[in-house]
Amino acid sequence: MAVVGEFFPDKANAKRHPTVVECGWQIVRDGQETLLQLSTYGSDQRASGKKVSQTLQFDRKALIALIQIAKQSFPGLED
Repeated sequence: MAVVGEFFPDKANAKRHPTVVECGWQIVRDGQETLLQLSTYGSDQRASGKKVSQTLQFDRKALIALIQIAKQSFPGLED
């Protein structure tokens, strides 16, 4: 679980993951800083009950970078 500091193009081969999970979001305010937190939850087939699997936090700078990556990846996204 971490705060994302920067993005870079990953050269590793990737393919679609076999499971679909839910993702919760919330705003975290830490003094003067505001973060967007995304938390994924285990799949419905998980043996234990619903719980957070992974969490990523994005500050304003990282979120702006992620939005730009999304616009490059999916042409036609609205501003």
